[in-house]
Amino acid sequence: MRRFGTCSWKYDSWNGIVYLESKSKNYLKEYSEKFNTVEIDQWFWSLFPPAKVVLPQKGVAEEYKKSVSDDFLFTIKVPNSITLTHFYKDTKDEALKPNPFFLSIELFNEFLNAIEPLRKQVGCLIFQFEYLNKQKMKSLSEFQMKFMEFHKQLNQKTPPIGIEIRNPNYLTEKYFSFLDDLNIAPVFLEGYYMPPITEIYTKYKKYINDLAVIRLHGPDRKGIEKIANDNWNRIYINRDKDIKSIVAMIKELQASEVDLFVNVNNHFEGSAPLTIEKIKNNLS
Repeated sequence: MRRFGTCSWKYDSWNGIVYLESKSKNYLKEYSEKFNTVEIDQWFWSLFPPAKVVLPQKGVAEEYKKSVSDDFLFTIKVPNSITLTHFYKDTKDEALKPNPFFLSIELFNEFLNAIEPLRKQVGCLIFQFEYLNKQKMKSLSEFQMKFMEFHKQLNQKTPPIGIEIRNPNYLTEKYFSFLDDLNIAPVFLEGYYMPPITEIYTKYKKYINDLAVIRLHGPDRKGIEKIANDNWNRIYINRDKDIKSIVAMIKELQASEVDLFVNVNNHFEGSAPLTIEKIKNNLS
């Protein structure tokens, strides 16, 4: 099954595209009447200096559960307090400070407890790792070793998980074989400084079995934010050429009976709902 949704959902400028009112009483409820999935990225931002962690409130997860139907699924970005190897630096000259919570199974279990109301509606938990240079992670082998140790401690009831890696050098046969061995979904990121997802998919599609996630961002977040000025209601940068090849990838994955989540960000073209509409039209 393939599902199309956006990265987050609360945008007043989607009035007339997704929402009937400019200030909806319940954005998620109204959103879920048009889409069957959405990415929750707000819980990613969880690590604050000097060593403070903020996890989701169970009450918020309960509200989300009540806002959608039983067949609606969420993709959820795991808090960065778990996925950051080091704290963010305020200046380039500042020394790296290790994150004591990196791949903490205890903190991850706390996170799972906080989102327990949504447990049955989690399509994929996305572990998004930043660009891992050699100062943060010596090698792909070291990354795999650390994640395997974490993975061994996961509860059998843990929802499906996926990994998004932002070091292009890690996108190798060794990496995709590793994901396959642990039954971890590959998360394909289109945008930033990553190679086109269709190129990576073509090389390593034999390792994709049951689940995959496509996240469509753009190469220039700040640039399109300046153009849009918070008005995410139109296409500012046409990416029809990219969409055409991505549609071919989606068709192949569907033919292989892979469960697929396509998460579209406003930064890809200017309006995630309108981009989804273009993709669906190309699929028909």
